[in-house]
Amino acid sequence: MTSLTTLSAADLSRAVTTYAGLLRAQRDVINRLNVYPVPDGDTGTNMTLTLESVVADVNALGADVTMSTLCRAIAQGSLMGARGNSGVILSQMLRGLIQGFSDDPIDATQLAAGLVRADVLARQAVARPVEGTILSVARAAAEGARDSSSLESVVHGARDAARVALARTPEQLAVLKQAGVVDSGGTGLVLWFDALCHVVSGDPLPPTPDLESLGALPALHEAGGYDQSGLKFEVMFLLDAADDQMPTFRASWDALGDSIVIVGSEGLYNCHIHSNDVGAAIEAALEVGRPRQIRVTDLSEQVIEERWVREANVLPESPPTPAPTTAVVAVVVGEGVGRIFTTLGVRQLVKGGQSMNPSTSELLDAVRTTGSTQVVILPNNRNIRAVAEQVSALVDLEVRVVPTDSIVEGFAALLSYDPDDSAEENFKSMSLSAQHVVAGEVTRAVRDTRTDAGDVTRGDWIGLGAGGVLAIASSLPEVNAALLRRLVRDEHELLTVIEGEGSSPDVTAALRTFVTGHFPQLCVEVHHGGQPLYPYLFGVE
Repeated sequence: MTSLTTLSAADLSRAVTTYAGLLRAQRDVINRLNVYPVPDGDTGTNMTLTLESVVADVNALGADVTMSTLCRAIAQGSLMGARGNSGVILSQMLRGLIQGFSDDPIDATQLAAGLVRADVLARQAVARPVEGTILSVARAAAEGARDSSSLESVVHGARDAARVALARTPEQLAVLKQAGVVDSGGTGLVLWFDALCHVVSGDPLPPTPDLESLGALPALHEAGGYDQSGLKFEVMFLLDAADDQMPTFRASWDALGDSIVIVGSEGLYNCHIHSNDVGAAIEAALEVGRPRQIRVTDLSEQVIEERWVREANVLPESPPTPAPTTAVVAVVVGEGVGRIFTTLGVRQLVKGGQSMNPSTSELLDAVRTTGSTQVVILPNNRNIRAVAEQVSALVDLEVRVVPTDSIVEGFAALLSYDPDDSAEENFKSMSLSAQHVVAGEVTRAVRDTRTDAGDVTRGDWIGLGAGGVLAIASSLPEVNAALLRRLVRDEHELLTVIEGEGSSPDVTAALRTFVTGHFPQLCVEVHHGGQPLYPYLFGVE
């Protein structure tokens, strides 16, 4: 193949699409390289979904688009679709790259200048740049492309320098050296230059490494040498704000946490921070503009952002038509839980649970999207009820909140839902059904404490009910049995079991055997929920 001397809009579009394909193919490999003790999502997943958002906007343009139109789509898709720290930084790099392109084909000088802009803007977006990361790889690529006389030499110089910089990342960050890996974000960025070399010079695309070739990598919490700073929450949102207000916003965030990345322009910004004060982080945004699509992840309990990402591809975002008289909005976590609730008539699902409480804004958006004038909200968590109660005053619709404190209570409430009844009638019947359920949850203790059921040591299995900790055991089957002994009474007839992450066929089988032997009157229904942190949820009726 003869090397290209300039890049047309079609060539740049092909490079972006090729890059997305490479990220998709190597997503799991990049995820495996992410050994930081901060559970800030999986880098490969975040970068992949960011590029897929770009490709979706690019593909929507059709054929024969101008360079300026294509660049606007790349900028918009990357900003709106950015996921996680790595995705937000990658978004800024893409925006910097195409910022100076016009409708003319891109020559060597313009592409090299674009790589410099990508490096500069990415570092400007990060409050405290760290070497040995994707930023180091981006800077090396920009320097490697400098003074090149042809498009081919630009892309080859950038790729070769990026590869060298990636290999050096363990020398710059002790945590990488200890784990024996290179930086995950930098690995994902090198694939961008592989895609450019493929489009410009016909270079073969890199093969996808075998996951087994990576060997056994340390678990997140085992990789030492990294200051986690005790920050508990990751907060992300899109912010509509005037450009001249952003310095004030950045200054406010500087005092609230770290891992701060803010990208965007012309009134729209994608914002990311780690902080212990979620309320203050959001309030700072409210002082300068309007935050939306707010997502909060509890880092300390390792409910990683990747779960939000995965569920975002499963839970329906738009309701079916026509709208019922009364629609239901439910807060859920877990792919299987979402499917169950959708089957039972829920019109809008909001992702959230024990360690990732949704905002009032998210619930408000879901209520408005139902298309109904009357709406019932199922918070399914005690911590979310107060937020849900705020929605009614913010929208010109009739909204009632059924006080469900668990997924199984929400499940029971839905069995009494009638889409043709009013919100008030549904509120009464659904609340009554929820009250008839005795709910239980099984999880693992994250710290030592004393309870009415006894002393709890970090790592113990604990069974939770309305009275707090009801059972403590060293194994999952034991705590299941101990919790059910506390929950089940002679008049009960049905046990609903919702399996989450950490459940297994063997443990579920042991659970059935225990119930048969000790509570023969119970009929057992088992559903796959996929919820994190809680391998088993119980509802007894």
